[in-house]
Amino acid sequence: MADVTIMGAGIFGLALAYVCAKRGAQVHLLDARGLGAGSSGGLVGALAPHVPENWNAKKAFQFDALIKATDFWRVVAACAGVDPGYARLGRVQPVPEGKLELARAREAGANALWQGAAEWRVLRSDSAPGLAIHAPSGWVVHDTLTARLHPRQAGRALFGAFQALGGKFSIGDRPQADVPVVWATGYEGLADLSRDLGVAVGSGVKGQAALLGHAAPDAPQIFADGLHIVPHGDGTIAVGSTSEREFEAPDIVDAQCDALIARARAVCPALAQAPVLERWAGVRPRAGTRAPLLGAWPGKADTFVFNGGFKIGFAMAPVLAELMADLVLEGVDNVPAAFRL
Repeated sequence: MADVTIMGAGIFGLALAYVCAKRGAQVHLLDARGLGAGSSGGLVGALAPHVPENWNAKKAFQFDALIKATDFWRVVAACAGVDPGYARLGRVQPVPEGKLELARAREAGANALWQGAAEWRVLRSDSAPGLAIHAPSGWVVHDTLTARLHPRQAGRALFGAFQALGGKFSIGDRPQADVPVVWATGYEGLADLSRDLGVAVGSGVKGQAALLGHAAPDAPQIFADGLHIVPHGDGTIAVGSTSEREFEAPDIVDAQCDALIARARAVCPALAQAPVLERWAGVRPRAGTRAPLLGAWPGKADTFVFNGGFKIGFAMAPVLAELMADLVLEGVDNVPAAFRL
């Protein structure tokens, strides 16, 4: 008999399954399609902070999550014997023309708000670490808070740690009766919740990405005009992603993916001849608030929602999973207002 059933083996479901099992709970994890079958099985894995201005509780919470990520993934890797591909190597961003003053203001903001735990530095582009990038203004921002994670490796690491702690996994979509159930079922789960409540709480946003063959395992990632270029430790570089509210099929790649690749090559000349190893598409769960949704499912006893990771799911999952475990296992509600369902 399980103490808790978790529906969905994406990053939120896996993180919660691991955290609950680590606390000694008997956990049954189910997914109709298997491990990381949705957007959590993607390519990019950028764990990036909000800009250090207009600071609020949500930004502070994410900052905390990014600082804690190093220890979390180290312990997961040791427990599972699987490398999640985590490395806090920072990020380089070209400063747009006319935005140098704003970049310097944010540098001052990071000095005040990040409390010495990380830096946000404005540099001449020719002195930036890592891969050379096209920066028309001649300036870049280099932050040391951003980290990378290999999404598929991270999923396998969490799953391995969960199993090492005695967790049970099944392919299926019917939870065990008479135990608390947490629904972490991605954009389909948001649709189910919306139908049940009679109000739209979120939807799916399709993202396309690509994987290029170029080894730069120790280089910071690059972020340029909404495009992520993320070197992984296995000799690949991921680029992405599109944000498509309207789409016909969730897993079909098209010319928009080719456009991403072309943009990445223009930003980073080292990728000009890098072979394309994979093109990928998936749908990310986006809550109407743009923040993750945590809490009890209204009107349903012992039923909970853990969803809406969208673009920050991998960064936030470890700390949010602790809050969900408090709620589901202990009945303690520590969910911040910004994430409350």
